[in-house]
Amino acid sequence: MEPGDCDGDNTAVSALLQGGVQRVVIGMRHPLQHFRGNAVRALRSQGLQVDLLGEDLTSKLIEDAQKECLLVNAPLICRAHSRVPFSVLKYAMTLDGKIAASTGHAWWISSKKSRKLVFELRARSDAIIVGGNTVRRDNPRMTARHGVFWECGGTLAASAISSGVIHKVYAFVAPKIIGGKNAPSPVGDLGMVEMSQAINLVDVCYEQIGPDMLVSGFLQPIPDTAPTIPSPEKTFVVDPTVSRYESGIIFFYKTWDPYGALSNFSPHPIQMPDENGDSVTWLSVQHYYQAHKFVGVDDTAARDCIERIKSSKSPEEAARIGRSMQKQHPDLIRPDWDNVKIDVMYAALKCKFSTYPRLSSMLVSTAGSVLVEASPHDLFWGGGREGEGLNYLGRLLMKLRSEFVEESSSSSSSIVLTWT
Repeated sequence: MEPGDCDGDNTAVSALLQGGVQRVVIGMRHPLQHFRGNAVRALRSQGLQVDLLGEDLTSKLIEDAQKECLLVNAPLICRAHSRVPFSVLKYAMTLDGKIAASTGHAWWISSKKSRKLVFELRARSDAIIVGGNTVRRDNPRMTARHGVFWECGGTLAASAISSGVIHKVYAFVAPKIIGGKNAPSPVGDLGMVEMSQAINLVDVCYEQIGPDMLVSGFLQPIPDTAPTIPSPEKTFVVDPTVSRYESGIIFFYKTWDPYGALSNFSPHPIQMPDENGDSVTWLSVQHYYQAHKFVGVDDTAARDCIERIKSSKSPEEAARIGRSMQKQHPDLIRPDWDNVKIDVMYAALKCKFSTYPRLSSMLVSTAGSVLVEASPHDLFWGGGREGEGLNYLGRLLMKLRSEFVEESSSSSSSIVLTWT
């Protein structure tokens, strides 16, 4: 995994440089966003060859190696993704699914070799969680180092699984049959009544431990900590400075949020020419955009709607009028709207950010980051809940940002040439 243990600590990178290493192969980028890509850039800046599995190196063998990297780093990846400790549920059961006799006696279901492996698993954990019966009957003295290790009865195990805190399961199955109507099972009631509701483990492994069979697997796939970029291919075309693997994501939605001024609902009036070339003031980009759904339509109702939108006191009111009219009277929408609406929005955005220097500076300051309108419902202009949206607003802003950066670079070059 890419080095990165403590923010500001470059010990690992320095050790590689001082050791005379010429090439570094990294299995995966760091799952924590504030570390992601830092070591890669630092090593490459010093002339080292840095290859990343799945990015610079690809093959079936590389895919297998990537999988091993995910498995060995699963505790950190899951912790970074879920913000709760990586939790492992372990239990031992007989071949007929019992974790104890009907009397509660459970010494010993699994073999000595299996119990030795359990000691090793415990040593990887920071805490061990057991049920009340285990405390009362066994007086356990368990030590742990990393993560959370669940060794509990079926009732607590079921609650932990239902609440989503368990990441991985280790099930030791002993070749024994004990029976018993009231003998406990490893997992209590999960509320499932059909086999289709059963939880299927992923990345399942089978290992014989002495006479026992160890079955292990994850309740959920190991999460992908790479940032989810809506419409990635089109994003990279719009702004070549955005990196597929290293770019951060800046979300914006409400105007009071950080970077809220990127929203077309921000209260920044713009002046745009009308059909006759006369300058018209619109209270926001949203006012201009909604009104232009009806521009050019030879109908009194359409013209009245434009005036209502123009005189509305807030972007939200303008959006409400425009959207409701579009839904109730689709015949009033200009026939070429689907073909021109992106151009209409871009023209308004360019006017807005060109008019207000503070806004253009803020937009340029985001260079290298992916801009995503975090609308959970608008899958055309926004990015959606899980990155399934087209994010056209974010893409237009990145396109505009590229133009501003290019203009700034050209201007700087001209100044230097004139001075020399």
